[in-house]
Amino acid sequence: MNGIGKTLKYAFSVFIVIGLAFSSGVFGVLLYGKITDRNLLAPSNLSDAVVYAENMRTPIQTPKPQSIILKPTPIISAMLTAPLVKQNPELPYGCEITSLTMLLQYYGINKNKMDLVPEMKYDPTEAKTDNEGNIIYWGNPNSGFVGDITGNYPGFGIYHTALMELLHKYVPTAVDLTGTTFETLEQQIALGIPVEVWTTVDYLDPVSWVEWDSPSGPIRTSFAEHAVLLVGYDQDDVYVNDPLSGQSNVQINKALFTNTWGTMGKQALSYNK
Repeated sequence: MNGIGKTLKYAFSVFIVIGLAFSSGVFGVLLYGKITDRNLLAPSNLSDAVVYAENMRTPIQTPKPQSIILKPTPIISAMLTAPLVKQNPELPYGCEITSLTMLLQYYGINKNKMDLVPEMKYDPTEAKTDNEGNIIYWGNPNSGFVGDITGNYPGFGIYHTALMELLHKYVPTAVDLTGTTFETLEQQIALGIPVEVWTTVDYLDPVSWVEWDSPSGPIRTSFAEHAVLLVGYDQDDVYVNDPLSGQSNVQINKALFTNTWGTMGKQALSYNK
């Protein structure tokens, strides 16, 4: 027992000495760091410290702000008050130039239909008929007005391509909207800008079509071709100034109108603000 007790006492003494030596060593290091403003127990450089710190904690995930995209609410109806100009009696075949006159007057151009007639492009090709009186050769409405606009001789009309030049002469921001969607035309109205559009005289699909050859190729069209000024719309109907009937804000079923507009090639002229 005495031998074992001595052994334990000796081992305990050794542990005490080692502990005191370690404590004094750490205390010495800390005391030196305090005096010299250095931390000898810290990582050897700043980058190591950063990496060490980042590895010791879970990074806080800051949620990214969600961007909110506000879609413009469609305007379901709009109506403009545009000048009304009648094509008759001077221009029985002049619906296109008369509708253009209304568009220009709305823009602020002080011109009447008779001022614009000589400025319009013409295709001077004379009509040729067969033995039955059917036209087999004539002008191209994409090149200029075909026939006699006054009605003294056979007349037809003019398409957007040829009329665009005259619109652009007076309105630098003129735009040819031919081939776009009808919603695009409605957007123009909602912005306060009328649109000249091509349709038919009764707003119905043509019951008959004609075809003739021209200097620039065959033309297929209908003598029911007509042009009006689009001035309004709502969910079910559209509203036009009709130069032939001489009435403003004529109400037409939208489905019916868009169908005939498409049949006549979705032709449309307007301008940007």
